[in-house]
Amino acid sequence: MIEERIMNRIGNLETEAVNLMTKLIPINSLGPLNDGPGEMKKADFLKTYLQEMGVTDITNYPAPDPSVEGGSRPNLVAKIPGKNTEKTIWILAHTDIVPAGDLSKWDTEPFEAVVKEGRIYGRGTEDNHQGMLSGIIAMRAFLEEGIQPEYNLALALVADEETGSAFGLQYLADNHSDLFSKDDLIVVPDAGEPDSSMIEVAEKSIIWVKVKTLGQQVHASTPDRGINAYKAAAWLTVQFEKLHDLFNANDPVFDPPISTFEPTKKEANVPNINTLPGEDVFYLDCRILPVYEIKYVMAEIRKMADETEAKYGVKIELSTEQEEQAAPATPVDAPVVKALEKAVKEVYGIDAKPMGIGGGTVAAIFRRAGFNAAVWSTLDDLAHQPNEYCKISNMMNDAKVFGRICLQK
Repeated sequence: MIEERIMNRIGNLETEAVNLMTKLIPINSLGPLNDGPGEMKKADFLKTYLQEMGVTDITNYPAPDPSVEGGSRPNLVAKIPGKNTEKTIWILAHTDIVPAGDLSKWDTEPFEAVVKEGRIYGRGTEDNHQGMLSGIIAMRAFLEEGIQPEYNLALALVADEETGSAFGLQYLADNHSDLFSKDDLIVVPDAGEPDSSMIEVAEKSIIWVKVKTLGQQVHASTPDRGINAYKAAAWLTVQFEKLHDLFNANDPVFDPPISTFEPTKKEANVPNINTLPGEDVFYLDCRILPVYEIKYVMAEIRKMADETEAKYGVKIELSTEQEEQAAPATPVDAPVVKALEKAVKEVYGIDAKPMGIGGGTVAAIFRRAGFNAAVWSTLDDLAHQPNEYCKISNMMNDAKVFGRICLQK
């Protein structure tokens, strides 16, 4: 009877959820590194909404940041008590968004929520407002029904996820780790599959390597008088394919199950065709299985760069734009994983599986701090793309999953 009441209440809150989304999307919550004002205005709106909803335990843990008006970035924690207050079910979402990008690629105004054909379009709808609203609606259902969850239910609405989390979850982990307990169930609804089947429990290590090749610029008609930095860089790019053979472990938990080494961004060198470039810059994106330490990968990359220097007479400088060793994985049999498996089966009728991914999420911050966290939601994977949307059905059904977790003893 209690489960039926909560599920029915969540279903009846669909219009409320859509209305809330349409109010949130126009509020600019770009971080200052993305030329925005920060998340305070959105956090203030959410705090007022949660108070009017009936939440009495709301605390802001502001992270000092002189680059925004007011000097801090907001991290809201809203909690309702459970029957057993010794443990908390956490749903963590981020309030910041990314820029709209090329407006010509949008069919709608990115900062105006447009509802059509069962979807809500707008920047931030899927990343990460869908997960945020699923958590809010689940909490609202318990309050409106006057039912206590089995354990505390808490929403953590954090800043700065899109630009590193130093003012968001990392700030909480460094300064307020007592908020969390090793027995808590921590769910981060910020990655997933369209069929709800992935429970992310592990992530690969990440290195973004900047490769700067220095030669000698000359006229292209007299190449013997110079050193072609681009030619050397192109040769090195091909040599990096050998990294797949050197670090060839296979782990079926991940998709893809191997380490990947992909050349990506290429900076402009010379503006005209008939000049041999004396400088060239490109980048290598490495996603490495946790079995390997980053320092050994970087040593092999340096070795290949040295060989290229000797072959072409260039100088190669290596630096890292991002370097993050994989956090310890959440065990596949952790309570949060089992709770999600059960709830997803009840709502969606499928068997969700624990998996690893090549991307990074803030769950890594929890894992490094010793807390088991699982990343799960039902997404079409439109994050950072033009015409981003969330499916209303995904938002509401994910809320039901969270509601069922809160009813598990």
